[in-house]
Amino acid sequence: MSTVNGLPAHVLLVHFIVVLAPLTAILVVLCSVWPAARRRLVWPTLVLAVVTTVLTPLTTDAGEWLEKHTGRSAAIHTHTALGDTMIYFSLALLVAALAVTAIHLRERQKGPSRALTLIVAVLALAVATGTIVQVYRIGESGSRATWSDVITSTDSAK
Repeated sequence: MSTVNGLPAHVLLVHFIVVLAPLTAILVVLCSVWPAARRRLVWPTLVLAVVTTVLTPLTTDAGEWLEKHTGRSAAIHTHTALGDTMIYFSLALLVAALAVTAIHLRERQKGPSRALTLIVAVLALAVATGTIVQVYRIGESGSRATWSDVITSTDSAK
């Protein structure tokens, strides 16, 4: 998929990642530390983690198509390199969501385990923090690649 209604698919798909990855990260942490949230939100959180993981390579592939159809620059190269790392963060988020789901299922059968829950909560917090920071870094580099020349040109025209 390279375009949607004439627009580059990357421009549209990236908005899903920018919203879903941090939202999923926050929900994974919430479910890992709060049993009531875990009981209510663990399944939707797992679904969001799967959707984010599936959308990530679609978004990066669409971004690579877009890169081939635009002028090359150091800023675009930086953005592309950072974007290629997002799959690792999406996969880590999926693993954390699976771990929280496993805690939920274990609690239903055997009761809570404080040690296991603490380990998963620390994992979830680390993965969530890394994911949110990386989404910011990728988005910021994409904004610079897209808009830095436009804003500089506009400012110098005044």
